[in-house]
Amino acid sequence: MAHNRIWWIACYPKSGSTWVRAFLANYLRDGERPVDIDDLDTTIASAREVFDRHVGVEASDLMPEEIDRYRPAAYEEAARRATAPLYVKVHDAFARNCDGVALFPRRATAGILYLVRNPLDVAVSFAHHAAVPAATAVEWMRDPECSFGADPAQLGVQLRQRLSTWSGHVRSWVDGRGVPLHVVRYEDLSRDPAAGFGSIARFLGLEVDDRRLAKAVAFSAFEVLQAQERAHGFRERHPRAAAFFRRGEVGAWRDELSPALVAQVVADHRAAMRRFGYS
Repeated sequence: MAHNRIWWIACYPKSGSTWVRAFLANYLRDGERPVDIDDLDTTIASAREVFDRHVGVEASDLMPEEIDRYRPAAYEEAARRATAPLYVKVHDAFARNCDGVALFPRRATAGILYLVRNPLDVAVSFAHHAAVPAATAVEWMRDPECSFGADPAQLGVQLRQRLSTWSGHVRSWVDGRGVPLHVVRYEDLSRDPAAGFGSIARFLGLEVDDRRLAKAVAFSAFEVLQAQERAHGFRERHPRAAAFFRRGEVGAWRDELSPALVAQVVADHRAAMRRFGYS
């Protein structure tokens, strides 16, 4: 089958996609030691080399709007060439290009795994990840024009990613996509990893074996990922950040966000917070 090969692992930044990717790599390989965090079995949708390989035109020769015109074709070609399911991390909001075409085409999609996390904790983690004040992260999360990699003069390894607001990002992926969808809260993964990751494996069509599941959960525990980063670094860490795997705790916002910033986040995202149990 040429199409329906891509499982999108989608979330707003700092909402658990790397944790899920580590679990998935450990589950698929079923090895005797944890998979190296720099060798996970997932592609990143915004990776420049993925675009260049499947489109045949180098993204460095194009403006962001032109790149967006070709991104759907890049994913369709990746799906066409695939001989096994593709697991693709994506931080972009679900959006359309200037031609009105969805960046993440339905006919290349097997399903969407969407990870959602309390935006109060996201703000704290995002700030540390980008090495900016928490107030700056809160402003980014309320900005409908917020993007990564938007400056064509700064050629990075990733393409532009339009994030929208935190609330807008969530709605863009979970409402009306017309393909299989599984929404998982970061907090539920933290509270009961076996149940949460088991539900993910089943959604992805994997046969769930209790022994294998327990081992993969243990090998992708936050403490294990943190220890790996301390030992040899992590290539996805922002160059200004002290660490990628910092705390990973539910409710860290309570001792890291000021009351004013808490009030701002709640005011900005109240409806979506209520929808997902973050009242």
